[in-house]
Amino acid sequence: MCGIIGYIGFRSASSVITEGLKHLEYRGYDSVGVAVVHQKKLNVRKDKGMVQDVSTKLDFTSMDGHMGIGHTRWATHGGVCKENAHPHTDCKKNVVLAHNGVIENFSALKADLASKGHIFDSETDTEIIAHLIEENMKNSKTSSFKEAFFTSLKSLEGSYALAAFAVDDSEERLFFARKNSPLVIGVGKDELLAASDIPAMLKYTKTFVPLEDGDVAILTKSGYKVYSLDGKEVSRKQMTVDWTAEMAQKGGYPYFMEKEINDQKHFINESLASDVTAAKSLIDQYENIHIIACGTSYHAGLMFSYLLGERGMSAQAYIASEYPYIVKPNKNTLVIAISQSGETADVLQALRYAKGCKKIAITNVVGSTITTIADCVVFINAGPEAGVAATKTFTCQLGIIYKIIYGKEKLESLSSLIEQMLKTEKKVKEIASALAKSENIFFIARGKNVPIAYEASLKLKEITYIHSEAYPGGELKHGPLSLISEGVPIIAIAPDDETLAKLFGNIKEAKSRGAKIISLTNNLDVQKESDFSIKLPELSSIDPMLYPFAMIIPLQLLAYHVSVLKGINPDRPRNLAKSLTVE
Repeated sequence: MCGIIGYIGFRSASSVITEGLKHLEYRGYDSVGVAVVHQKKLNVRKDKGMVQDVSTKLDFTSMDGHMGIGHTRWATHGGVCKENAHPHTDCKKNVVLAHNGVIENFSALKADLASKGHIFDSETDTEIIAHLIEENMKNSKTSSFKEAFFTSLKSLEGSYALAAFAVDDSEERLFFARKNSPLVIGVGKDELLAASDIPAMLKYTKTFVPLEDGDVAILTKSGYKVYSLDGKEVSRKQMTVDWTAEMAQKGGYPYFMEKEINDQKHFINESLASDVTAAKSLIDQYENIHIIACGTSYHAGLMFSYLLGERGMSAQAYIASEYPYIVKPNKNTLVIAISQSGETADVLQALRYAKGCKKIAITNVVGSTITTIADCVVFINAGPEAGVAATKTFTCQLGIIYKIIYGKEKLESLSSLIEQMLKTEKKVKEIASALAKSENIFFIARGKNVPIAYEASLKLKEITYIHSEAYPGGELKHGPLSLISEGVPIIAIAPDDETLAKLFGNIKEAKSRGAKIISLTNNLDVQKESDFSIKLPELSSIDPMLYPFAMIIPLQLLAYHVSVLKGINPDRPRNLAKSLTVE
């Protein structure tokens, strides 16, 4: 999970690259580096740390040259240190390369290269690619970097997005390649870029060319060409996005996460504008449906399975990494994959496993790998999400799911409902203050509210580092109740719906054991039993099916404010990255 960017044009490459890396930092942030070539002289600067800190320390933007590459890392091979930071070079410091992904056969390749005299400066799988290209240039009749690059790619097993160049190349040009990892070309006027994600390039262009698996792109100052692995030139469609550079900025908020929580009142409308006709038609043709996803997307998928089940359909949500081990789908199975990035390795692997099945993808990223595998694609239209913890993408995923189930007409009030729930922030801050020193927090819910409890618990644990669990209310007495003691917070998702009578009993049994009760409810009896309560809209003003949208907003805000109170950066939780491109 790393971000790469390359630039060739008339501007200072180091300035463009450094700015772009700031927009890619959500993909990884343990180390960063920039490599620029100027008058056949290479300048590489890199170190562990976040982009702003390392850039300031090493003065990235003072590097001369109009062509270069940059990288922000999330470690997979080797520790977090300067030596393992990208870009990497070969023995001669001629081949320069940055990489996102995992080279599964790197040990064998490294051993072979070492036997031929290559010396390595890092523990990474990436560095061996630079040496492999160097070795293939020796064996090439023409010593051509292009020929060696193509030859080397055929030896790699695993996933990669690569950015590379040769210092002694006969002309200034950048090479890019992708396999199971995203890469997009940005086409500007008299300049070209390529990066892992669009926001890194928005300042310079709104015209993009998503590369497909197996593509190799060569960028020069005069244009670009895309090739297949066998060297044949191929055509890839250009697309124009209407995102502004400001959409990827914080918009005056202290953190991206808070901005993105507030953005939900706008982006839910974009999501509901997405065309779900083909997806709905496919779903209606199947009685056996498998939904595969990970993390936050799995919680959206779980909600999907509940709603389809209410319609009498056999729908089961699976955690994608487990799917190949426990399920044998057949041609009568419809597989629905949900992935915000469209690059989630576990989801892609599960999709490929489901051979012979019709497939629907629900994703946020045009041109992502998942769109090339699926028979039908629905875009959630959430715009760029910079915070590692998913917020608006979850709500937009729910929006798509609800539109498929209920149609758009019943959802027209969602924007105003979200705006209404954002106004609970003052009360949420009060509750956050009471919870910030907690060591354990539990969520309980029933029915369709359970996926919201799971998602709220995930948000809390991933950005506050507080141990948190979520359970269907009836499960408390089957074990977890032993963990409840005086002052332990239990957050009860308790709207006045068909689940309330049973959940109210669960609240009382927890309170009798000393639990501190925080409720989301519009029921007076539950409010009276609660130490704190966030008020949900009255039944007279909301369709009960929309409760999940009302409930998730204050719960996202709660996780955010607890994180800030604890002095944690909610945009960059430790050990996590946004786009999980390794299994």
